[in-house]
Amino acid sequence: MIPVEVFRKVRRIEIRSRRLVNDVFAGSYHSVFKGRGMEFDEVRDYQPGDDVRSIDWNVTARMGHPYVKKFVEERELTVLLLADVSASHRFGSRSQLKKDLVAELSAVLAFSAIRNGDRVGLGLFTDRIERFVPPRKGLGHGLRVIREVLAFEPARPGTDLAPALEFLQHAIRRRAVCFLLSDFFLPEFPARRLATAARHHDLIAVVVGDRREEAWPPAGLVEWEDAETGRRQVLDTSHPATRRRLAELALERRRDLLDRFRRAGVDVIEASTGEPYDRALLRFFRERERRIGI
Repeated sequence: MIPVEVFRKVRRIEIRSRRLVNDVFAGSYHSVFKGRGMEFDEVRDYQPGDDVRSIDWNVTARMGHPYVKKFVEERELTVLLLADVSASHRFGSRSQLKKDLVAELSAVLAFSAIRNGDRVGLGLFTDRIERFVPPRKGLGHGLRVIREVLAFEPARPGTDLAPALEFLQHAIRRRAVCFLLSDFFLPEFPARRLATAARHHDLIAVVVGDRREEAWPPAGLVEWEDAETGRRQVLDTSHPATRRRLAELALERRRDLLDRFRRAGVDVIEASTGEPYDRALLRFFRERERRIGI
């Protein structure tokens, strides 16, 4: 039984996400995510100016005058959301947890795809794939995706991206658009496996974070525990040098992460809890449009 509060969250996310999709993202999504190519639609009479290479010689021979093949864009795509549900996503210093932000972003991406007639699938992972929802179409399926991200209780706390990427390679054979939603706090970064996956699929990393991970307040002695490993550490945040070093480490980690994605050929969207993410999504769409010359 799914708790009532989860249903309420699903409803709130649905209303907000569908409004954003209808008002802002639908056209951009259609522009930057193309179908797999062109598929045969029908034959028609040859008209002056038609490319002679499109003549269907079999039909022409049967009918006694030239016919050409007509093609239309094959629009349907498979979109897979690979969402990290490890323990670090239960953190949030503002109005939402990283887990909730992942759910909202998943909703916007799912509804954008569904509006364009694409199929959407979901993979939830920790240090293994914990649940897989096969790609399907339809609003009801989109709502199920949101419910799964919000309500699912993982069996394991840790994170490992490699099994998720391996699963992607085996479960989705044809080229797909895949969004990796995670804070990417990883014990080891699978650079080679990521680059291989990016060659087979259109891979986009959605990096979720919280500003408190970058800037600590002067709160004196603080004992914190790593939610995934259980490791504890005491820090004296009253010292400016300590807070400065923590901020430097966070900045170094971000730069390294972005550089690794760039070298692997993976686009990046960054979003933080408690902050509008529509600008980040719009920036991503516009950068893609510029790159492909739309």
